[in-house]
Order: sequence, then structure tokens, then C-alpha cells
Amino acid sequence: MPNRRPIVPGPTYAEMRDPLLLPAALRARARAALKSNEMNPLNLFNITWKSAEGGVNHLVLPKELTGVRANVIVLLAKDFPSGSHKVGPAYTTLMEAEAAGEIRPGEKTVIGPSTGNFGIGTAYVSSLKGYESLVVMPDSMSAERYERIRKYGGGLDLTPGTESDVILTLERTHQVYMRNPRYKVLAQFELLPNYRFHRYVTGDACLQAARGVGNGRVAAFVSAPGSAGTLAAADHIRGVYPDCAVAAVEPRECATLFRNGRGQHRIEGIGDKMVTLIHNVLNTDYVVLVHDDDCVKGVKVIQDGQAVLTERLGVPPDAARRMQDVFGISGVCNVIAALKTAKLLDLGPDDNVVTIATDGFDRYPSVMADLERRVGTPDAGTYEMWAKGIFLGATTHEILDVRLAREKERLFHQKEEVWTQFGYSKEYLDRMKQPDFWESEAAKIPAIDKAIAEVQGSLG
Repeated sequence: MPNRRPIVPGPTYAEMRDPLLLPAALRARARAALKSNEMNPLNLFNITWKSAEGGVNHLVLPKELTGVRANVIVLLAKDFPSGSHKVGPAYTTLMEAEAAGEIRPGEKTVIGPSTGNFGIGTAYVSSLKGYESLVVMPDSMSAERYERIRKYGGGLDLTPGTESDVILTLERTHQVYMRNPRYKVLAQFELLPNYRFHRYVTGDACLQAARGVGNGRVAAFVSAPGSAGTLAAADHIRGVYPDCAVAAVEPRECATLFRNGRGQHRIEGIGDKMVTLIHNVLNTDYVVLVHDDDCVKGVKVIQDGQAVLTERLGVPPDAARRMQDVFGISGVCNVIAALKTAKLLDLGPDDNVVTIATDGFDRYPSVMADLERRVGTPDAGTYEMWAKGIFLGATTHEILDVRLAREKERLFHQKEEVWTQFGYSKEYLDRMKQPDFWESEAAKIPAIDKAIAEVQGSLG
């Protein structure tokens, strides 16, 4: 028999949305653990967008860099435990399984199919909760991702290819792990705890970050789909602001949602050659393409081009410093798409566009080194050219309106093509074409929270 051990407790959905619901003493111990011991299980209670003071971790980009009239608000995920908000869905998927009595520490190995951040989150949460973990991911991701997974005690099962070959990780996961009772698969692309975390927790954080900026509303929400979990935040935002426009972002080099395209690209975490199962395409209005190398160069500008941003573009020095270290490649991709969306919608100075920086710079030094090998070390003129072309020069080209019925059907068909081969019935997939499906999944949160609270209570 496996060495069955007690569950290590963690927060409910409500407590992740609002950590002030936690007992003050517990919250204080958790915040102390975040600074003193990354591997203390109390860090599970730091899975939140909120700072110690209770506000949402975010910044409003300087208009000297954006060149748009609208306010571009970026939620910052680097301060989540393990360095990315992907730790949230990893935790909720595992915790929901525990609360349902499906798994206990010591019974099974946890599997995390991923291109990076979700895999890191899987290894991290598994370690804190007492599980062995294994991450299935492509073999050409950044070295920092593999190092972080190993640091947290996770194993690696690497499949051929890059970010764009995530379908191979899905095939490997379903063939080897999904039906084997020795494993519990945290299937981020298809399980609804990912959707629930972002709809309930991230969606509320987006609304709170916009309060006090412009008119306090959210005119547009922009996010690149990897698993498409983050896009679920739009469903919550739309419950408050029904006119909010929602844009999904893809690499130009892998324009699957845009034109059924395929291809390799450099934006880790997005562009997975499919419509994921948990993507509510009903609430996606636009698909925005972004050039992958613009995102890599954009990170380099923000990280190392501080003097140019202040001296040649007029970015206030404090604003330039606040942007340093908080952007990874997909975060810059989201920012570029937010600028394109603001221009497309002709948003004004009272309007807010909200987007996400999924992780920080710490995962990409090797990618920056590769950039310098390809193009040389940038000088001030190069930084200025990149900044003006990538950010100030963002255009409304390569944006597709997918609100029309024929576009929805095309996306539904793409989803069906992928997920029927992994055992999902057409009946189940057809249910996803109705808003009631998504509302019913969100409505499960109170009952799930009650079950999680009962587990917490049983552990004292």
C-alpha cells in the first residue's frame, strides 16, 4: 500500500480572491514564509494577486511607451509563489481532487503537462503538499524552466519540439499517464479548475486593478491563450461590464485561431496549435497576431534599455524602474496586443485595457543571450528603434473579428477536431457552445470551497 499521508491545507477560492478572509495570524505567518522560506507549505496561502497591503499587484504603463490614449493596466504575476500565476490553477486542480477524495499525499505521482509555468507550478505545489511530480513538456524550452522544475523536486518527461508542439505533450500524457492509476494528471488544457481559478480570482483582480484608473471600468481584456485559463477572467469581467471587448493573442508565426495556421515561434507559454478544451470561445471577440521576435526584443528593451526609455522616449525614471524585472516574453506579447486593441477600438483617456504579465524576467536570461547571439549587443540607437517600432509603432494590422457566427463555428470545429481524439464526446463539446455550460462550472465554486474548508477544519 502507498504511504498515505494527511492533506496539507491550502486556501479556498474565496481566500485566494481576498486573503483578508484568512485569520490574521495565518496570513502574517504566510507572508513571512514568502520572504524567508520558499518551500514552507504556508506559501500555499500566498496564492493570490494581492499584495500584503491588500491591493492588486499591477502597474499602469507610461503613455510615453504605449503611445495610446487609453490606460494599459498590467497585472503582475511574478510575486506569486514559484514566480507565476500558473501556480494557482496547479493548486486548484490538485486541491479540488483532494477535496473530492480522489487523491491523498503518498498515493500517486502528480503529472503536469505544460510548456513551462504550469509545470513549474505543478512541481512547486506538489512539493509543498507532499507529492512526487513529473512534468511532461517540450524539449526546447528555456533552460531556466527546466532548472526551476528540478529545483522543486519535479521530474521531466520531455517530448520533441518547441512551444508549438504541445500537442505531442498531450498525446504523451494521454497515452502514458491519463488512465494509469499510479498517476493524477493536472490536465491544465482540459480540466475546469483552471477555468474556475481565473474566472473567480483573476477576473476579480482585473476589476479591482481598474478601480481608480480612468473611469474605473474595463473596456477591453487582452490575453494570449496557452491553456486559455487566463481568458476565463473575461467571463467574470463581462458579468460586470457586458460591453468589455475580449482579445485572444497569438504569435503571427503560429496563427491557429486566426487562420487555422501552424508553425514554430519563440513566445513560451502561448500559441499551442489548438483551441483548448477550457477556452470559452463564445466570449472571444478578436484574435490579435503579434510577431514573436518583437516580444523577445521588447523584453530586452524594458530590461536593459532603461536609459534610452527615459532619455529618448521621455519615460519617467520611476516608471522605467517599475517595469524592470516584471516582464517575461508572453507578458510583452500581451502588452503589444493591448496596444493594438486600444487602437482598433479607438479607446480614449478614460478607458482601461487590462492584460497580464504571466511571469517575470528571471525565466529568460538564456533567451536574451540567444537574442544577442542572433543580432549582436544592442546599442542606444537599436534600443530606441526597437521601442518605437514595437510599442509606439503597434498597428491594427492582423486583427480578426471572431464575433460572427461562422467564426465561432470554425473555432468550435477546431476544438472538436482536437478533443474528440482524446476521448471527449461530441455531446460534451456541444454543451460548451452554450453559455449555461460555463455559468454552471463557475457556480460550483461555493460548494467546492465548502469541501475545501471541511478539509481545512479536519486538519485543524
